[in-house]
Amino acid sequence: MCGFLCCCDGLGQSRLLGAPRCLRGPSASGQKLLAKSRPCDPPGPTPSEPSAPSAPAAAAPAPRLSGSNHSGSPKPGTKRLPQALIVGVKKGGTRAVLEFIRVHPDVRALGTEPHFFDRNYGRGLDWYRSLMPRTLETQITLEKTPSYFVTQEAPRRIFNMSRDTKLIVVVRNPVTRAISDYTQTLSKKPDIPTFEGLSFRNRSLGLVDVSWNAIRIGMYALHLESWLRYFPLAQIHFVSGERLITDPAGEMGRIQDFLGIKRFITDKHFYFNKTKGFPCLKKPESTLLPRCLGKSKGRTHVQIDPEVIDQLREFYRPYNIKFYETVGQDFRWE
Repeated sequence: MCGFLCCCDGLGQSRLLGAPRCLRGPSASGQKLLAKSRPCDPPGPTPSEPSAPSAPAAAAPAPRLSGSNHSGSPKPGTKRLPQALIVGVKKGGTRAVLEFIRVHPDVRALGTEPHFFDRNYGRGLDWYRSLMPRTLETQITLEKTPSYFVTQEAPRRIFNMSRDTKLIVVVRNPVTRAISDYTQTLSKKPDIPTFEGLSFRNRSLGLVDVSWNAIRIGMYALHLESWLRYFPLAQIHFVSGERLITDPAGEMGRIQDFLGIKRFITDKHFYFNKTKGFPCLKKPESTLLPRCLGKSKGRTHVQIDPEVIDQLREFYRPYNIKFYETVGQDFRWE
């Protein structure tokens, strides 16, 4: 984990796993993701290619291998397409899950959100693979982009990459999630309309504006239909954003079981920060202070009229019930 267990590069990759592979021809829209990527090293024969016959003249010095350590030997691992994805949802707790699971020695995850299956699909799978951290055969490659869950094309595109992909969805009370979403937007755009104004087309009639993304994301049952056309429920694991706060070790234990890896992350890795209101990571054997998520996590929510909250609870109730029935789990949001 960057700043906690290892040192990371510009793409959130552990230097313990090797430098990122040379990236080819990014367009202007991809410069932000690739700005810190290293330039291409001079080409040289790969291990699978036979070496060219020696020339009579003195040979030029061999090019430095990308990802070599100080001893000159290549760093281990291969860049692979992810076997698991955290696909949603925004403001549900996806960053916490990513940071927690990166503690596991059998998982390597991209630190940034590549938005491949929603915004950058046209760049191709080779571009996507080039962003991934290096992994050993025994390790899982994982990435997180919470907007995938509400992107209509994402399930088909992920299925076309690999029908065996394991999917993690972090869900949270949709009313609380919407307020958290609004709070984050308000911190960046203080002149936006009120939460109440954005939530309703006509509040007196109880007409909720489902075109507002903060409301629409919480209609989990609606979005899940798209995923079940391509993936069975057995390949989708639902994480409770509420239990991730109250029982992080329990939720992470179930995630580790779902990924088919040993339960390495336990209650010894967590410390509850009463100021922020959520758990922070710690090294069990270390005396260093626990590492909490960034300042943007744990913001105090905007105060909302209780009547507005009640109206939204009623709006979400049928969607929640259908979601519970579909996934076979009661998240107790009512």
